[in-house]
Amino acid sequence: MGLTAAGAAPALGFATQAAATPQAAAGTSQAAAKAAADSSLVFDPAAYTEQTVSVTDTAGAAHSVTYRFYKVASYVANPVDTAYQSLNVSVPVSVDGTAVDATNAPILFANQVGGYMPSSVANATGIGGAMGPAGTLSRQQLALAAGYVVVEPGARGRSLVDASGTYYGVAPAAIVDLKAAVRYLKFNKGRVPGDTERIVTSGVSAGGALSALLGASGDSPLYDSYLAEIGAADASDAIFASGDWCPITDLEHADAAYEWNWGANALASGAAVDATVSGELKAQYTDYIASLKLRARGYGALSVRNLDTYILETFIQPSATKYLAALSDTARATYLAANPFITWSAGQAAFTWADFLAHVGARKKNAPSFDAFDLSTGENNLYGAGATKARHFTLYALRHEAGASARLDADIPAKLHLMNPMYHLVDKVNPHRAKHWWIRVGTKDSDTSLSVVANLATRLTNLGDDVDTSYYWDAGHGADLDPGDFITWIGKVTGYQKARK
Repeated sequence: MGLTAAGAAPALGFATQAAATPQAAAGTSQAAAKAAADSSLVFDPAAYTEQTVSVTDTAGAAHSVTYRFYKVASYVANPVDTAYQSLNVSVPVSVDGTAVDATNAPILFANQVGGYMPSSVANATGIGGAMGPAGTLSRQQLALAAGYVVVEPGARGRSLVDASGTYYGVAPAAIVDLKAAVRYLKFNKGRVPGDTERIVTSGVSAGGALSALLGASGDSPLYDSYLAEIGAADASDAIFASGDWCPITDLEHADAAYEWNWGANALASGAAVDATVSGELKAQYTDYIASLKLRARGYGALSVRNLDTYILETFIQPSATKYLAALSDTARATYLAANPFITWSAGQAAFTWADFLAHVGARKKNAPSFDAFDLSTGENNLYGAGATKARHFTLYALRHEAGASARLDADIPAKLHLMNPMYHLVDKVNPHRAKHWWIRVGTKDSDTSLSVVANLATRLTNLGDDVDTSYYWDAGHGADLDPGDFITWIGKVTGYQKARK
């Protein structure tokens, strides 16, 4: 483990007698080094600037929010790159002229990672200063206006390479960094504003995957050696709730999932993907879905034979119904005339899976979509190592290129576990996971399979967690159509009401 939590003093009972021995001298030296590291991770409540920002809420009303802005140079004692391993904290002190006490407010932990690329907040001068995926800034400012503390952590990413040619932001660097940032907050309980036992994460795309992974893997010992290496605080990295938008996750099964979902759809150019590759990948999904042992009320055990019907009836048709019900009669009639595949009856939308796929249209990615034969994807780069920029992480892609006897590099299976929330929810069910989940994706998001969100949400539901899942009708990748509802949800699950002085 890393550093001792705040308030824990080293045991010095026999220091005087033992000082003469080499072992005692070494122990004293280690204790001194540890004390210095502890000191470097102490949050300074007085080191802030005060700023005012105008926040427009989801109803269109503008609010003046005055807040304290803290910059933390690094959340670890042995940073690899402080440009990324730093964080910012924003604490509201007044909203529309009324003083706010955020001492016990929930903490929105908003990562801004996209594409598993590096994310830095080091040069930010205020909340949302380092823009991330769509919707990130809106959520952060809305949270501030609601009286919540907002933490914006940076993290290393897959493209970082040092002068020697070593890639130092590949898996599992990003999740290790974010865990270290959570530990920093908990190490500073009572010094950092906000309730460190009510940390709610958020992220979009790869950031959504990392947010889900934070939620699923809290306090897992699998990360301890990585955290110790960078000098993370010896505190918990478990979080209270997880907000995940269109998570690009479950990567080792993502190629099979993609062909199961989008295999019948052509590329935007009109070209079809390789039918043999698509078919072989799709066939792999049968065993994977069976291995998850998912169950749903009214459907029983989920398999590839009923998964499409389950997703259609549980998530996609209700999404269309909600969208259409919100339209005026004229606008609804116009939309239905342009989309005759939808049957609208008694205020409910209905259609087939095949018609839905045709409505979405072109798939975004070729086959394989994630572990490309030519090692060209961001995910191939994510699993690079040392001076090797990109590697295969599935046997299918590797053996397509290197032959039937080829084997994945020895470290790949463990790296996959470190990066996949499903491992911590299925293979090794984590009792320290978050128990509250907000999960969103657009119905026209073909950056990955729509089953990825469905599988995650269904497994969490099967485990008894509180799960709020919604698909946004006709929305693409990165959409956030209900940011205000997310902020309200945070207040609900944490039991927090804005405290006014």
